[in-house]
Amino acid sequence: MKPFEGRVALITGAAGAIGRATAALLAERGASLACVVRRAPEPSALPAGALVLKADVTREDEVRRAAAETVSRLGRIDVFVNNAGIEGPQATLADYDAAEFMRVLETNVLGVFLGLKHVMPVMAAQGSGAIVNVSSIAGVVGATRMAGYIASKHAVEGLTKVAALEGAPQGVRVNAVQPGFIESRMLSDIATGLGGDASGLSDRVPARRLGRPEEVAQAIAFLASDEARYMNGSSLMLDGGLTLGP
Repeated sequence: MKPFEGRVALITGAAGAIGRATAALLAERGASLACVVRRAPEPSALPAGALVLKADVTREDEVRRAAAETVSRLGRIDVFVNNAGIEGPQATLADYDAAEFMRVLETNVLGVFLGLKHVMPVMAAQGSGAIVNVSSIAGVVGATRMAGYIASKHAVEGLTKVAALEGAPQGVRVNAVQPGFIESRMLSDIATGLGGDASGLSDRVPARRLGRPEEVAQAIAFLASDEARYMNGSSLMLDGGLTLGP
């Protein structure tokens, strides 16, 4: 089955673990891809035939150009995966560098906002579209030494709700996914910054394992599909039970 046959998917942060897994799955299910990366990825990192667009999601002119080039080259945007993000440093509030805090917000919040700003009008003109913002369990819980990341993902949750309300009358759905501990470079770097390693984090998860990028991609594909056509403004948790309690 190819439920995304004839549809165009635009993915930011496409060179990261979740971005790569999502690109591979959507391509397998028939989508034409436009993949936004900050730096040119390895040739094998993205599906063959994908339109690769270099852009910094914190720069409005580059985001605008990426959206416009996707429409120019592929004809439309049916699915937008607003995925680009960074973790920032691990430090207490007293020691957290203000410039680093703003750098995290620029990528994780401004980047999501700019994606919504320039893709939603394209979808509204079509009368249809599905957007999935990649949030995190950090959007619903707190954590020490993670001020930038926690604040940014809480903001993504708020942007998702605003965009869902504004897009609904034009046939545009906006939802979010909230990954927990997912096998990735980001998780490894966070664990190291907090003085541990990613493998030890699985002991904190009721499922007793880390999540896989492919599992996040499957959730993203569901939210972007017609099977989720009545879902709007929702956030789908993928954490193996981590946030259920101590």
